[in-house]
Amino acid sequence: MNKVPSTKLSTIAYSSDEGLIASSKDLGWKSITVKEYQLPPAQGSYPAFEQHDLTLCLTTRPHRIHQVIGKQRYVGIYSKGDICITPAGTPGEYRAEGDDHFLQIQIEPEFLETVAQQTGFDGSSLELIHKFRDRNPQVEQIIMMLYSELNQGSGLGSKLYIESLSNALAVNLLRDYSVQKTSLNLSLAGLSDSKLLLVTDYINDNIASEIKLSDLANLAGISQYHFSRLFKKSLGISPNKYVIKQRVERAKSLLKNPELSVTDIALLCGFNSHSHFGQYFRRFTGFTPKQYRAS
Repeated sequence: MNKVPSTKLSTIAYSSDEGLIASSKDLGWKSITVKEYQLPPAQGSYPAFEQHDLTLCLTTRPHRIHQVIGKQRYVGIYSKGDICITPAGTPGEYRAEGDDHFLQIQIEPEFLETVAQQTGFDGSSLELIHKFRDRNPQVEQIIMMLYSELNQGSGLGSKLYIESLSNALAVNLLRDYSVQKTSLNLSLAGLSDSKLLLVTDYINDNIASEIKLSDLANLAGISQYHFSRLFKKSLGISPNKYVIKQRVERAKSLLKNPELSVTDIALLCGFNSHSHFGQYFRRFTGFTPKQYRAS
């Protein structure tokens, strides 16, 4: 096997937590893990991860990196926005000649297989392509949205939103980096009136509870990916934004009752904290809950 050239750089195991800044591990995210790392110039090896592994470069100063996968050696200038994809079960070696700042996204193969089957791929023969320093604006945007939720640090983003982003990332990986190709159906007319009413009634009846994308998709009898697209086609807004909007509308009504505290209203409307409630209420109305109540 080719080896990364010998160097005096420090040796760091890519699979360790050295240089770890933040992780979604304790935020309750399913099927996907997002970690942020900042490391000095280093070299090392990484094991055959059980998950598909993506990295997005965040460093503002480009530097040279080396990667060895099997018998293939890759060398190039690594800069902000570069994406590397290593399929599950693929060990390798690396060397970074400059300060490194990156996001690592690990996706469970079972999750990707499920999304594949829901979108027309043969999940049983799914195989991702290894990529070194690729550019993909859509994938980068989704990863940065996940990064934004990670930075909240307290699970502020709803699980429905994380599920939506995870599904979108999976579909983009299947479309752009799968050995097997398929054409996804893009001619969508929206949900039928009966299914749309069923879903919106469910949301309003369960506004105080956690609402999952998987539950809404099951009600409509379609995959999560297709449900998200059809729902937005029908109402012009994503399922996540619609749920938040309905929570805010319910809160506006409850704020008229002076016997209810703002904290009580937050919980009755499905927000997980007073600050969570205040942030979204102001985003949708331009007022804090107290300002709205006093107006």
